[in-house]
Amino acid sequence: MSKKSFIKFLKIAIPLGIGILVIYYSLSAATPEERATLWKNIKGANPVYIAASLVFGTLSHLSRAYRWQYLLQPMGYHPKLSNRFMAVMAAYLANLGIPRSGEFLRGALLTTYEEVPFEKAFGTIISERIADFIMLLLVVGFAITLQTDMLLTYLKEQNINPLYTVAFLIFAVGGIVIGFKIIQRAQAGILVKLKNFMNGLIEGMQSILNMRNKWAFIGHTLFIWVMYVLMFWVIKFTIPEISYASTAVILAAFVIGSFAISVTNGGIGVYPISIGALFVFFGYSKEGGEAFGWIVWGSQTLLVLVLGALSFLFLPILNRKK
Repeated sequence: MSKKSFIKFLKIAIPLGIGILVIYYSLSAATPEERATLWKNIKGANPVYIAASLVFGTLSHLSRAYRWQYLLQPMGYHPKLSNRFMAVMAAYLANLGIPRSGEFLRGALLTTYEEVPFEKAFGTIISERIADFIMLLLVVGFAITLQTDMLLTYLKEQNINPLYTVAFLIFAVGGIVIGFKIIQRAQAGILVKLKNFMNGLIEGMQSILNMRNKWAFIGHTLFIWVMYVLMFWVIKFTIPEISYASTAVILAAFVIGSFAISVTNGGIGVYPISIGALFVFFGYSKEGGEAFGWIVWGSQTLLVLVLGALSFLFLPILNRKK
């Protein structure tokens, strides 16, 4: 195995291994009665609410694909909605294998099937992520407002500090800006090619400032995040104990899940365990909380697996002329 292949293997294996170890530790630490209760809660989940969650999730993905056009239009590109949607779903599927690899794949698919330069497509994706990060911060702020003392105490006990994420992003953006300025002064060699790539990337990112449909973009962004919260919130009705949880508690669990999902491939293991720990913190049973987490994670992961696989299948079929 070459060094490059080995590094690629580690990028997949290490996060996946962490998730499997977390699952094993959690289940092995539980008593037979606790495991039986957890399984009972999962098996007894009302499929109507799971179906509603899947509908909300699908609507959020469709809205994301539709919103993407507002960033591509200022540069003169008009890819088909079907291709944009399939690129989004294929990207989510890729993230289950290698975290954050989906963004690169999404841009590459639009380049392949719609002839949008990769650097410009990827620039629009970065702009999208900035908008989504702002929304996440707003949700975090609202959740902390509703449960300030308890949520901050929980974050402290779990050694989770959202400020570290913000500081890292500020540091990363600062480094990128400095790197851009250095590369922009290049006059020859590979740095010139890199400068041209960077210019296309910047053009893609600046499209968010030049789009004509700013309010429609904002509307879709709000809709996407409302759907995210709804697909999470509606699952509470599948667990009798959790069905009485307040909106503040559910929103706090949503925030914890949002941070946990980036730790391993698609949040495997860590996502349901973190949510279960939060529900325990608020006085609910570990079995009920973890069952809630597993149902949310399992249903949305299944949705990504199905729609992502179908996207990989139909992209070349529907674009065979290209």
